[in-house]
Amino acid sequence: MAGYALPIERPAPRLSGWRERSVLPGFPLALGVTLAWLGAIVAVPLTALALRPWEIGVGGAWTTLTSARVLAALQLSFGLSLLAALLNAPLGLMIAWTLERYAFPGRRLLDALVDLPFALPTAVAGIALTALYAPTGPLGALAAKAGIKVAYTPLGIFVALVFIGLPFVVRQLQPVLADLDREVEEAAGTLGATPAQRFWRVMLPALAPALLSGAGLAFARAVGEYGSVIFIAGNMPMKSEIAPLLIVTKLEEFDYAGAAAIGLAMVVVSLAALAAVNAAQAALAARGRAGASA
Repeated sequence: MAGYALPIERPAPRLSGWRERSVLPGFPLALGVTLAWLGAIVAVPLTALALRPWEIGVGGAWTTLTSARVLAALQLSFGLSLLAALLNAPLGLMIAWTLERYAFPGRRLLDALVDLPFALPTAVAGIALTALYAPTGPLGALAAKAGIKVAYTPLGIFVALVFIGLPFVVRQLQPVLADLDREVEEAAGTLGATPAQRFWRVMLPALAPALLSGAGLAFARAVGEYGSVIFIAGNMPMKSEIAPLLIVTKLEEFDYAGAAAIGLAMVVVSLAALAAVNAAQAALAARGRAGASA
């Protein structure tokens, strides 16, 4: 058109090293605050935790970690946390799908109830679960009629870990489901894909990173959970004693080095699990990019 001038594209400003123009304070100040804060709340406590067990020497720390009671507690905590995360993955996907894809009376109330484990103090959650699943409670009495004892057993611990971990999966999936383009599903349907094929080949690959992230967060939360588990666990050594409770027991016995050794072992295993989750997420993302480019 006459009299119309195309806009002139200006080159993007070059960055000098790590510096970038921002509305936040300058780079040195922002980096200094970030490093100071992370050091105070992460690096220093973890360093202290890593150094404390060596007060009793390598042999003492090894003896503490390889005792039958400690191994049983670690196996119970990590094993049940993994099982709870594996159950929360499909359960959280179903709940997130229902909340995002369907409109029904009470949907907002149900959506708010998902955050209830976040809002409740952990001790209150533990007391409530114990009241429900104790042999004299409404749900516990029904389970007892079927010959199942929930409270004061590892099954009760599993129920508590599922309860506190479910919101992590739901909240990780909801934004992804909200942004997922439904035209892709419709296109797959027009090409002859069945509902099952659309879910497994179209939907699930897009949801997998968020689903994996939510399950990883649920696992990490469950491993260190104390308040909501302590009341329903029964706390029987070698049977229903979780690792966080054993740490508290060591502290009450003034065995600070032993408590730190158990805590350090939990940190190492948890970091390894989170690293595995991050590696799986990276692999899924790379696979998705490769499929998109193909």
